[in-house]
Amino acid sequence: MKTNIHVVPHANGWAVKKEGGQRPSLVRDTKKEAEKVARQLAKELKSELIIHAKDGSIRSADSYGNDPNPPEDRR
Repeated sequence: MKTNIHVVPHANGWAVKKEGGQRPSLVRDTKKEAEKVARQLAKELKSELIIHAKDGSIRSADSYGNDPNPPEDRR
């Protein structure tokens, strides 16, 4: 089963969490640092990376596996 990786706001900075997990995998001071670690983890797990804004809304998402909705080939 593929586990999505989320970068979310945390009391001590920004957290990297596996979807459905109770606790963060790790916490970093800056969002940029958390995104870097989360992106590598998502690539290793061939999963989705979901980046959240400070208000918790989804800012962006990237797929590093079999994308269920790939972009159309416009060639």
